Amino acid sequence: MNKRYEIRFAGSGGQGNILAAVITAKAAALFEKDLYVAQTQSYGAEARGGKSQAQVIISTEPIDYPEVISPNLQIILTQQACEYLGDTIMDGRVICDDYYVNTLPRVDANLYYLPIVRTAREKLGREIVTNMVALGCVARVLELDGVLNPDSIKKALLQAVPKGTEDLNIRAYEEGYGMFKNSQHL
Repeated sequence: MNKRYEIRFAGSGGQGNILAAVITAKAAALFEKDLYVAQTQSYGAEARGGKSQAQVIISTEPIDYPEVISPNLQIILTQQACEYLGDTIMDGRVICDDYYVNTLPRVDANLYYLPIVRTAREKLGREIVTNMVALGCVARVLELDGVLNPDSIKKALLQAVPKGTEDLNIRAYEEGYGMFKNSQHL
């Protein structure tokens, strides 16, 4: 892992972007060694449907600026969230949902167009776990990039989700992990 690894989850309020970022940050802070972590978020005034984004910075050195500058990885769950893509690091990774993102953006990054929302809806029967499907994709990328162990994210997920929903959330996470593992960038 480079000194600083930046992640942005972006979409609309109600998709769970903030929770996915919190889980990612917790995984790095609680279950990995010698890492520094910062997590921030912003969202529109609307409780649901407004713009939402959350950021995680994982570093091997103290973090002097807690905002994402050039994300290594972006998860884009709505067309409106594509506005964040301009600052993606060259050859970074961008994962776009294929249901709400209708026009693929042009970026100098590895672009993955995946059925995140459709998987939550159709395979799992609950769109509310869209964020956990996305988190599974993130776990696979972070594993490939040598940043975090996917088991750390699973442990943090189990601590963060409401009691009684653990099985559904883990299934969603595993669907996302497998989806990215079998994907090819465009």
